[in-house]
Amino acid sequence: MQFHIVQQGEENMRVFFELGWFFKERKLHYAGGIFMLLIVAFLGVLPPRIIGFVVDEISKGTLTVSYLLMWLGVLAGAALAMYALRYAWRIMIFGSSILLARNLREQLFRHFTRMSPTFYQKRRVGDLMAHATNDIQAVQQTAGAGVLTLVDSLATGGFVIAAMALTVSWKLTLIVLLPLPLMAFMTNYYGKLMHQRFHKAQEAFSSLNDKTQESISGMKVIKTFGQENEDIEDFKRLSHTVVDENIKVARVDSLFDPTISAIIGICYLLAIGFGSYFVVSGSMTIGDLVAFTAYLGLLVWPMLAFGWLFNIVERGRASYDRIRLLLSEPVEIEDQEGAVDLEPKGDLVFALDRFHFTNDERAALQNIHFRLKRGETLGIAGKTGSGKSAILRLLLREFDQYEGEITFGGIPINEYKKQSLREAIGYVPQEHFLFSTTVAGNIAFARPDTTMEEVQAAAKLAYIHEDILNFTHGYETVVGERGVSLSGGQKQRISIARALMMKPELLILDDSLSAVDAKTEEAILSSLKETRSGQTTIITSHRLSAIQHAHQILVMDEGTVAEIGTHDELMRKKGRYYEMYELQQLEALVEQGGEV
Repeated sequence: MQFHIVQQGEENMRVFFELGWFFKERKLHYAGGIFMLLIVAFLGVLPPRIIGFVVDEISKGTLTVSYLLMWLGVLAGAALAMYALRYAWRIMIFGSSILLARNLREQLFRHFTRMSPTFYQKRRVGDLMAHATNDIQAVQQTAGAGVLTLVDSLATGGFVIAAMALTVSWKLTLIVLLPLPLMAFMTNYYGKLMHQRFHKAQEAFSSLNDKTQESISGMKVIKTFGQENEDIEDFKRLSHTVVDENIKVARVDSLFDPTISAIIGICYLLAIGFGSYFVVSGSMTIGDLVAFTAYLGLLVWPMLAFGWLFNIVERGRASYDRIRLLLSEPVEIEDQEGAVDLEPKGDLVFALDRFHFTNDERAALQNIHFRLKRGETLGIAGKTGSGKSAILRLLLREFDQYEGEITFGGIPINEYKKQSLREAIGYVPQEHFLFSTTVAGNIAFARPDTTMEEVQAAAKLAYIHEDILNFTHGYETVVGERGVSLSGGQKQRISIARALMMKPELLILDDSLSAVDAKTEEAILSSLKETRSGQTTIITSHRLSAIQHAHQILVMDEGTVAEIGTHDELMRKKGRYYEMYELQQLEALVEQGGEV
């Protein structure tokens, strides 16, 4: 049983060893704080002994004013010292724990920015947010209140027990401490239950957090389909689960104080019973017994703190395990040793034999071979799921595991530094994301130090300038999750302006003109052709009018190149591209009220 208790205790305290890297960083602050805690604990054992001395003098009838004033002065000095030291150790220990929370939060955020899209496909946003809030708060408590409780309970308990044994009666001290092994066993058992249940409570909170984020983001869709009541019921179910799991934690937590209070009650019973016997037998004075019971009162806090310590440590250990598991997720796309730190320029050569997504052995792309000369435009057509976006994601180095080679300027793209490669690419995705800032701030996202004239020039190239002037506050209008609601075409054109602000060597438009009318599309494409002379452009589109003027057109079908050539060459072949073009021409004619 003793081995089990020791083993479980070591397991419970493991989180302090795991946080050793931070304690080393702040060793002076923690050492100073702990030293001050020890002094406070030592000063805390003086009052009971002084009270015992005074009581003995009173019982003998020899108490003098000078004797009383001397000990009152000692008590006052100790009180002032404890006041100053308690303020100082709080700054050192609690201040350090706040820095730990900041460091962990920054580590998580930095880790998030390095992860590939596959990571975000496996992880829920709400769960990631819970790691960066609740879990970090629990770890902060461990490094702050946990360290305080550990040191204070051990130091105060140690000094009190030493004072009881050395200055009063070691026999009575041993008798009073007999129930403590039972308390150690029970608190260890409660700690194990606490760890298991708090882990489940945190997971339940993550699910609720994810549900909240998802519902708020998709509120328009929920209302459109009239699913408000169903969504509320789903939220209630998850909310009840969080409550239930936290109640289970609270039930274990509520066992600590009654158990410890019961043990303390037994200690008092033993102290008064055996202490009275020792006083009657003459081996102790009344002052000694008064001092002993006062010391026993001081021992209440270390015992209660010990139970509280298990609560804090188990919460911190469960949360730190979750954070470490997240940080241990490998970064799939890393810079090679000696990676090229230059902006790519030159021809783009795609020589891909085979590529498949993670956890899917089916080929997403195979036998994709083409050369795009610098300054040319490549159009990519094909139905949904044909592999258009997969080609672009490989160019952006969202994946590195494929058979074949992709070179940019004669150098394989995986030999460039990721930052250098991506700074050379202006990417406009299918799903346009605007940040909760001004229109100007969104356009100047990649170049925040740019001038308003340059922002407006990019907006004019994307044919969104006139629309912006009609907004309530023009370029200072706040957009994104809050503020004005933009149309799909406006979001697309702001995203295009944002990409053009980079003046990229390679501009990628991933079906980014689908929400604009044919006239605006033609104007934007003409603008790009005039201003991007000597720079490469790739456009994917379902609407062939967006790519028919490209130097090369790839027609994708089920992950392979079905056809390649210019618009005229593909039309003469009368293959898949010809059929798509004729069908779209027919659809356009019908929409205009024409006859077949």
